[in-house]
Amino acid sequence: MMRSHYCGHINESLIDQQITLCGWVHRRRDHGGLIFLDLRDREGRVQVVFHPENNASFAIAETVRHEYVLQIKGMVRHRPAGTLNEKLKSGKVEVDVSEVSILNTAEPVPFRIDEYSEINEETRLRYRYLDLRREEMLSRLRFRAHLNQKIRNYLSQHGFFDIETPLLTKSTPEGARDYLVPSRIYPGSFYALPQSPQIFKQLLMVGGIDRYYQIARCFRDEDLRADRQPEFTQLDMEMSFIEEVELQCLVENMIRELFADLLDVVLPNSFPHMTYHEAIRRFGVDRPDLRIPLEFVDIADLVKEVTFKVFAEPANDKESRVVALKVPKGTALSRKEIDDYTHLVCTVGAKGLAYIKVNNLNAGIEGLQSPLLKFLPEETVWAILKRVDATTGDIIFFGADKAKVVNDTLSTLRLRLGHDLKLIEEGWRFVWIVDFPLFEWDEKAVRWQSVHHPFTAPKTNDPVQILADPGTQLARAYDLVLNGSELGGGSIRIHQADMQRTIFQVLGMDEKESETKFGHLLTAFRYGCPPHGGLAFGLDRIIMLMTRSSSIREVMAFPKTQTAHCPLTSAPDEVSEGQLKELGLTTPSKRS
Repeated sequence: MMRSHYCGHINESLIDQQITLCGWVHRRRDHGGLIFLDLRDREGRVQVVFHPENNASFAIAETVRHEYVLQIKGMVRHRPAGTLNEKLKSGKVEVDVSEVSILNTAEPVPFRIDEYSEINEETRLRYRYLDLRREEMLSRLRFRAHLNQKIRNYLSQHGFFDIETPLLTKSTPEGARDYLVPSRIYPGSFYALPQSPQIFKQLLMVGGIDRYYQIARCFRDEDLRADRQPEFTQLDMEMSFIEEVELQCLVENMIRELFADLLDVVLPNSFPHMTYHEAIRRFGVDRPDLRIPLEFVDIADLVKEVTFKVFAEPANDKESRVVALKVPKGTALSRKEIDDYTHLVCTVGAKGLAYIKVNNLNAGIEGLQSPLLKFLPEETVWAILKRVDATTGDIIFFGADKAKVVNDTLSTLRLRLGHDLKLIEEGWRFVWIVDFPLFEWDEKAVRWQSVHHPFTAPKTNDPVQILADPGTQLARAYDLVLNGSELGGGSIRIHQADMQRTIFQVLGMDEKESETKFGHLLTAFRYGCPPHGGLAFGLDRIIMLMTRSSSIREVMAFPKTQTAHCPLTSAPDEVSEGQLKELGLTTPSKRS
């Protein structure tokens, strides 16, 4: 055999044993006639020693360089007194080398692996196979593998079947854009890569599977950001004869086990619930970071009668909001810092950022500082300060505009202030967001669209009510949020064909379009579909948060850049004329 042990497993229990190791040269040192190498594999490092008396091995050791691949045979010994390395698991021992073989040489690497340094991400992704050798990347991928295994064990113990669903499926454009795959056998027709296994997991419930899960690869052709990729992995689950509480309890227990086993963190016995409308009212966003102790306070009723139109007009418009956000000790913010925050909210859609500094509450109006003071009656100012429970040293920021603009801008400000002012509390703050709207109005398309997806069950069973007033309908949907990031979400699904057709009708689909896109699902519903529901978690995002990584690219073996490009393989790339011809396709650059 090529090796008997991993480098990181060598310890005092192996003293005076002959072992065989394989790995990469992490570091090389010449000391007083001895040559020391740190040999590295995926489990860690161990120091190996070459003595000049062993001429053959010593001669080879003189030729090796960083990242050479070696096979080492030798005896495990105690390190001499004073040379222990407490940072290594193997730091109390070393290996006296009797034989060495160079399995492969290595050219000078584009970045050092034996020491930490900031490396341009483009370079890291181009040489990802080298980046993966670094301890922090190996640690994240090891964590990911352990988490996946624990999920599989947990769900298997709770009666779930691990079932694969197709990757080549039908395009049903509802949400993000699909990645399309042209068919050679059916010219002019296309498969789509799945945005999720949604339809198939519901069909599995119709098939009597009862409990399904899959660690599924999914694809979405959408704009990217730090926690989003064109291809990603999600934990997909579906259960029959289930209601929200039972499903949420099962998921909570799984997450508690993951945090306890992998992070040694004890989570609460239950996660709190918050309605969508409460989350928007208090935080302006449906994925609030509850570690930040800042909340919106509505003040529209206090400014309806003022002459200051910036406040009065939105205060009298049912589609708008006027909100105050108190920041304790915020008077310490400089003029430049406030200007920076003003620029921030303007990039999100605000027209500006009004504020009041409470320099000295006991000094009356003279103790306040703000351009607003000349526009608002004094009694209104004091009513606002009382409403937000202001004290000396606070600053109060305001948002007054259409509700969406206020929510977007002040929630962005709240998040930035939390980080900048170090207001973020330690810990893991989970919350279920529930009672989402079933539909939202799309101004550009001039039609209703699903807030989650069109298979989400409404809270009412009355199709007439849904058709008469879509905007007030609530969904049996739920999202799980952790520290301001949506881990995933799900819903109880529609399981009756008539109700599914009603939802399609609200979304603007006639009978023909519904049958064309979803006829296979509607037909299945006619043959005894059980009540069912499910949930999908973004595994990349969960692992990113649990490992405190900066983006999901840090926890994926071979991610794309934020422009959906792969520096390693140069994908996407052009294909040959022959391939295009077989598919009956052409590209813009090849058209005459």
